Amino acid sequence: MNEIELIQCLTRSLPTNKSVVVGAGDDCAVLDVGLPDRFLLFKTDAMVEGIHFTAEAPPEKVGHKALARCLSDIAAMGGTPNSALITLGLPQKFEAAFVENLYTGMGVLARRYEVAIVGGETTTNPERMFISVALLGWAARGKALLRSGAEVGDAIFVTGELGGSRSGKHLEFEPRLKEAQFLAHNLSVHAMIDVSDGLGTDLRHVLKASRVGAELLSSSIPVSREARRAAKAESSGKTPLLAALTDGEDFELLFTVASRDAVPALDAWKKRFPSVPLTCIGRITAGDSITIRDKQGVRPLTAHGYVHFS
Repeated sequence: MNEIELIQCLTRSLPTNKSVVVGAGDDCAVLDVGLPDRFLLFKTDAMVEGIHFTAEAPPEKVGHKALARCLSDIAAMGGTPNSALITLGLPQKFEAAFVENLYTGMGVLARRYEVAIVGGETTTNPERMFISVALLGWAARGKALLRSGAEVGDAIFVTGELGGSRSGKHLEFEPRLKEAQFLAHNLSVHAMIDVSDGLGTDLRHVLKASRVGAELLSSSIPVSREARRAAKAESSGKTPLLAALTDGEDFELLFTVASRDAVPALDAWKKRFPSVPLTCIGRITAGDSITIRDKQGVRPLTAHGYVHFS
């Protein structure tokens, strides 16, 4: 049983109440807590030593990443973060300086986005360190961007570049909060997700939630320089395009808009964020399949990103 199958099993009969607008299955839970102008966003995420970071990684960057991952999910909903709780699992013989510097990294990022760190929990974990972040945020009522709104004919966009994040970006990325809030308040975005597990996996989450398919244009996938360098250096046979589709931990925004809004969206984006690339990589189609078009024609896309337990 892989991660996706496990989540499906565990979420079949979760208890709920009247406050739940969106439960399990999106980047954040969306809750109605009685405020007239906004919904509450609720998110948790965990990092484990040896999976998401190494023991040799600079602790400030580990702390940055731990909080930034949750901030990226708030961004994917078009929301604004507010406050966080931190849970640390530490080996018996941990280094106090490492933990203090980890919190320094989290604190710098938290202050940048006016996020309060309001407490948490520490516990012993014999083998390795883990860090869990629970984050609250807000989205304007009726403005939270979900995975489930993509429509046939939509243009598919992605910010930034993809692939090769493990060369360093995964510890240093800046969550696309400002960009996402601009999208939520200025453009008619149908669906959005952040690319954390790889384009090949995260696009499928949108397609499943929206009950649609997609066709990608291989020449339009924005492959990073790091992915190209890694492909030359490695002997695994992974092409730069495959790296962009599968590597994960890019933490870019993937979203769809109506085809008539594609050019206006690009124009508005370039004026607001001239240093951040925005690329149309394909279109939403009927059905439930995902294909990719290249010089040889159209073929099924079989590549997936990272999936735990697979």
